[in-house]
Amino acid sequence: MILPKDRDPRFITIRRGGTLTDSDHQLLALWAAMCAEHVLHLFESAQPSDLRPRQAIAQARAWARGEIRMSQSRAAGGHAMAAARELSGAARYAAYAAGQAAVVAHVAAHELGAAAYAIKAARAAAPEGEGESSGRLECRWQRDQLPDAIRELVLDDQRLRNDICWSVFDC
Repeated sequence: MILPKDRDPRFITIRRGGTLTDSDHQLLALWAAMCAEHVLHLFESAQPSDLRPRQAIAQARAWARGEIRMSQSRAAGGHAMAAARELSGAARYAAYAAGQAAVVAHVAAHELGAAAYAIKAARAAAPEGEGESSGRLECRWQRDQLPDAIRELVLDDQRLRNDICWSVFDC
């Protein structure tokens, strides 16, 4: 489980009673898509003809630009996660990262799911004995990509949810 039992109002849009602005919600989706895309090759090398994770990432970005509805991005996320089900290891985690990125349009707090699964993909793809260091490198790369407007929000979220995200944010 990557979502907390109690929803953080910082990840609920203002119109729904939280404090998240639409622009920050869009930035979260774009950052999640970037995290997922960074490891997408791990899925595509195992399943080159399955476009569902790539399409999910594209839908996340299209939602952030206002080109599609939330429900379209959410559906694409479900399809990407379905692509993961029959797989294992890095390919599976990379597909889950793409799916999580696409569902940020629906629930902003999935941003951490995309990042966590991308780190798990990097760990799983690493040569034996190098998984932890590869995961830390991926985590640092992700943090370097964070837009200033959401940086502190995401870093605090990583600190608060690290335990339920497999402790992947210890980097």
